[in-house]
Amino acid sequence: MSALAWISVASLTAWGWLLLGQGFFWRTDQRLPRRQTPDQWPDVAIVVPARDEAEVLPVSLPSLLAQDYPGRAEIVLVDDGSTDGTGELARALAEHHGGLPLRVVSPGEPEPGWTGKLWALRHGITLARAQGREPEYLLLTDADIAHRPESLRELVAAARTNGLDLVSLMARLRVATGWERLVVPAFVYFFSQLYPFRRVNRPGARTAAAAGGCVLLRTDAAERAGVPASIRQAVIDDVSLARAVQNSGGRIWLGLADEVDSVRAYPKLAHLWRMVSRSAYAQLLHSPLLLAGTVVGLALVYLVPPVALCVGVLTRDAVAAWAGGLAWAVMTGTYLPMLRYYRQPPALAALLPFTALLYLLMTVDSAVLHHRGRGAAWKGRTYVRPEAAPDR
Repeated sequence: MSALAWISVASLTAWGWLLLGQGFFWRTDQRLPRRQTPDQWPDVAIVVPARDEAEVLPVSLPSLLAQDYPGRAEIVLVDDGSTDGTGELARALAEHHGGLPLRVVSPGEPEPGWTGKLWALRHGITLARAQGREPEYLLLTDADIAHRPESLRELVAAARTNGLDLVSLMARLRVATGWERLVVPAFVYFFSQLYPFRRVNRPGARTAAAAGGCVLLRTDAAERAGVPASIRQAVIDDVSLARAVQNSGGRIWLGLADEVDSVRAYPKLAHLWRMVSRSAYAQLLHSPLLLAGTVVGLALVYLVPPVALCVGVLTRDAVAAWAGGLAWAVMTGTYLPMLRYYRQPPALAALLPFTALLYLLMTVDSAVLHHRGRGAAWKGRTYVRPEAAPDR
């Protein structure tokens, strides 16, 4: 066989393993588990870190204020050095809409060794537990996340019914523009490939992950895990949080959301590029070796199939054409459930190799930015040091 034929067979073999051996990552059936109404609804503190979020707060914050929760709940919005009037807008929205009580606080600039979001969460959690308050649960939710009225009730019921210390939902990201349709569903698809939800949710599993936009966390589990202090340098804070809770003996669960949506817009490719590139190299532990392996792996799995099919047909290399075509078909089939979840046309599945090429370039760009000292830049802050491992 030709070299291309061998490579295409290797790609097909990789897809066979991904299809059956990677925790059925391509399925989208991991939703909130069974729920029963608890005898008594526990107290909950909703902590919202917010930095320059005036654009999205008019949509997201009213959804939190309007939570239909039978127990006692309050919102602590941590204004993390905003320059666009985020704190003042939050107070005005609370006065206008009413609902759950809201406190707006500002922690000042992060101390050395802390990322901004985790510094804000630390301040918010400390305040939520001050003056004799001791909420049983903390809902950590980003400022761009909108919740349906029953969201908090369903999260708490799921945690209580199933004895879970951490329940996280991957918010349904906005998909409106052409670039969002091309890139956003693939973002969740690739995330679930790295962290198959079924494996995360299996008792005793070693795979740990969470989606930082919506995390319900037992307060005592946070205390056992020492979070957020134990993960204070983490750029990819959601995965680090889940790992810390799991390592301290807590049970975690991750799934796709039906009642939680991101309202942040990424209308242009440049916006999506920044979203991915700011943390992609941190995901690879800032390792050139892991970067090289990722580039080769992405090329073998996603780029080889269409190239092998086209070149194989042109050169009459039957093995390369058949192996490449079959690998592309398997790839397309595994992407269809995610497109259905995002209510996108199935034809987009055939473009997954092109989307993967974009992600490959974003990952390389992330490494270039890191080595130029620009690291994980986000809203005026740059984090250049590798993530600290969670304290044990």
